[in-house]
Amino acid sequence: MDWLARLGATALEQLRGWGHAAFFFVELLRATPAALRRFGLVVAQIHAIGNRSLVIILASGLAVGFVLALQMYYALVRYGAAESLGLIVNLALVRELGPVVTALLFAGRAGTSLTAEIGLMKAGEQLAALELMAIDTKQRVLAPRLVAGIVAMPILAVLFSAIGILGAWVVAVLLIGVDGGNFWSIQQNGVDVWRDVGNGIVKSFVFGIICTVVALYQGYETEATPEGVAYATTRTVVVSSLWILGMDFILTALMFSAP
Repeated sequence: MDWLARLGATALEQLRGWGHAAFFFVELLRATPAALRRFGLVVAQIHAIGNRSLVIILASGLAVGFVLALQMYYALVRYGAAESLGLIVNLALVRELGPVVTALLFAGRAGTSLTAEIGLMKAGEQLAALELMAIDTKQRVLAPRLVAGIVAMPILAVLFSAIGILGAWVVAVLLIGVDGGNFWSIQQNGVDVWRDVGNGIVKSFVFGIICTVVALYQGYETEATPEGVAYATTRTVVVSSLWILGMDFILTALMFSAP
């Protein structure tokens, strides 16, 4: 029965870790109002997190728009439905690809940066020095980064979808020869702002919370060694990606299952 005891010990350890992460998240939420009063810190973190991720987000969105338009056109033309290309591309981007791909890129770019930054601050005993001066590190260091991540993610997702649709227009209209008026008009008639675009923004908001909290937690709880920081940054990408994909399925089922 040793295997059963080991299984139970592993399960208890996982539950203990999830509970500790949940308490960490609650403490961050409590520290958020105080962080909002330090608006300059929040703006600086929005620039550091969002603006520095902008290039990879725009480049990826443009590439996704190119490929999506090309693949969808060859699939739709077989059934004489090439006029629906703009609608299919738009819905795919604003509902699904925009929020999910942006979140995955955000976890790989900004998430690892946050984890490494907090982990190095812990390894350099900067967090301990702040606590020694009676400064709440969650209010002063972590909460502004949480707010910045939550604000930056929906903006980046919207930009990803917008540049993706523009890239699809370039391929469909300029290269393939699809009618430009039809490309835009079918989107205007078939895309609902609240049900499609709004739900995509809600997804990106949730993904922003997940990515930022995971990154901050991994950095804050890492071992104060170079190996510990390296392991924490890798774990940030893995854990964030799994949570993003799992929550994407749940949110899609809740948002789009009802007629």
